[in-house]
Amino acid sequence: MICWKCKNEIGELSVTRNTECPSCKADLHVCKACKFYSPGSHYDCHESVEDPVSDKERSNFCDWFKYNDSISGTGNSDKASAAKDAFNALFG
Repeated sequence: MICWKCKNEIGELSVTRNTECPSCKADLHVCKACKFYSPGSHYDCHESVEDPVSDKERSNFCDWFKYNDSISGTGNSDKASAAKDAFNALFG
């Protein structure tokens, strides 16, 4: 498993609402680390969430959450890459 924020290997963890990355202390139960996260989709999620999550980088109580195992170490660290990913999610 790789941290969505610092891209460091964090091993296999059971991610709960309070789980943090051992390296950067980022919350792991966040929209940006979820396999259903899809910028540009309704509430930026592929699931049928009823309430929007305003901060996609803070821990939340979403019942749909499933850690995205396909996060790679070469992820989106800059705004241009994030914008490109959002565009591809809409039209890709």
